[in-house]
Amino acid sequence: MVPGRLLKYTCEVRGSEVIPHFLGDHDHPWLRVLIDEFHRFAGRPRRELDHRLQEPLPCKSPPGKRALAAHTLSRLCRERQHAPVKPRDARRALFRAGRKYQGRSDVAWSVAAHTLNVSPEALRESLFADLPTERRLAPPPSELSPGELALRTNLSLAQTLLFRASSVRIEILGNARTIVRHARLRGLICTVRAPSSAETECSLDISGPFALFRRTLVYGRFLGELVPLLAWCNRFHLSAECVIKERIATLRLQTGDPIFPSREPRRFDSRLERRFAREFSKLAPNWDLIREPEPVRADGTLIFPDFALWRRDSPKRRWLLEIVGFWTPDYVRNKLARLRAARLTNLILCIDEERNCADEELPQNAFVVRFRRRIDAEKVVDIVERRSEAEST
Repeated sequence: MVPGRLLKYTCEVRGSEVIPHFLGDHDHPWLRVLIDEFHRFAGRPRRELDHRLQEPLPCKSPPGKRALAAHTLSRLCRERQHAPVKPRDARRALFRAGRKYQGRSDVAWSVAAHTLNVSPEALRESLFADLPTERRLAPPPSELSPGELALRTNLSLAQTLLFRASSVRIEILGNARTIVRHARLRGLICTVRAPSSAETECSLDISGPFALFRRTLVYGRFLGELVPLLAWCNRFHLSAECVIKERIATLRLQTGDPIFPSREPRRFDSRLERRFAREFSKLAPNWDLIREPEPVRADGTLIFPDFALWRRDSPKRRWLLEIVGFWTPDYVRNKLARLRAARLTNLILCIDEERNCADEELPQNAFVVRFRRRIDAEKVVDIVERRSEAEST
């Protein structure tokens, strides 16, 4: 997270909106110089680099953006302690020798060094090596480019602004399930709503840290984790009510903003899903298997099917497949109730036999494939092919 003192240099409030000053292509030249400076000070105490950064770079660079980028780069360069002996042991030995040889500092240094079996120079080097300013800098990642540093810096700025949010709304198209799952996994206070238009899959209303009785750093960090995940959505729009300079202003982020993405989300939640997808694709080469398709409205909420099956030469032949695996009885009961409310006629329900779902609990129009440890892809292919042939005749 970016220190609050840097926000006044890296964003501004215009009317009712907060405008972050993102780094762009025009900042790459001085970012390259900044990265080179960090490489030059690798292995040296942190205080030497801090002193250097107080001076201007040999090329023109905005002071606020430079400080923001330097803060981001510092977090990528892991600091390490470099000391021949533990600093605590060095201070203890020198303190004891100093008490014994008061007024004779040279003797105290020699005795303390001898006690620790090191030279006086090594003792001096170790004395305060655990202080943040004395830690040795590691070099930046060798593959780090100015463009990546700019994206990472922009991400840090966006996350810091969200830490000051009282409420957040995110409208998503594509990969919505990943965002919803992550928000709930992290315990964020959120509500999933049906899409407001054909250009979105769903909307998330999330309480921000400033809406909590006691604002927590952990909650703000979890909320910030959603931002790099949004980069994997086909389209998204985020609006957040933030407290900036004792004013309430709206932050807006959307598809195309220069923000560093997270690692690519996992394609499958389990080996069960991965194995089924692999076997189905081999058995049905004329069908496309789509992971996490658009949600379905049901009983005032949204259902996120696990897969959609499309017949490539006949797009109208479309099926939804939901896997009900190992969950609590209440979860199964609620999920089945929502599926019944949806009244889907193209639903294949794969149910773990260990769940012991009674037939009367199942959706009336659903095709059921029971499984144990492995979903029989041949049964699924038989259903979609047989039903598709029946509809075509």
